[in-house]
Amino acid sequence: MTTAHAPHSAHAHQHGDGCGHVSFSHGDHVDYAHDGHIHRVHEDHVDECEPAGHRTHEEHAHQHGEGCGHDAVPHGDHVDYLHDGHRHAGHDGHWDDH
Repeated sequence: MTTAHAPHSAHAHQHGDGCGHVSFSHGDHVDYAHDGHIHRVHEDHVDECEPAGHRTHEEHAHQHGEGCGHDAVPHGDHVDYLHDGHRHAGHDGHWDDH
């Protein structure tokens, strides 16, 4: 799965250790949950970190939800869950792997 390069314009906030936003590892970088968006620091700007395409997390029997033990990350109109280095989002009766 690739992530589209989508610079977040006029983003004055500097993400980093202690910036106050939930951070999580994502491949070779760190993403930050900020006001319902997922941000990635990229060179001299911040990108909206959104997956391109649809990728089902196969054989994911665990049901995420309140009290499931995984960090919840508000994302747009839904909640993603951080699980084993992945961001899971409920979609049509299964979990997508972001």
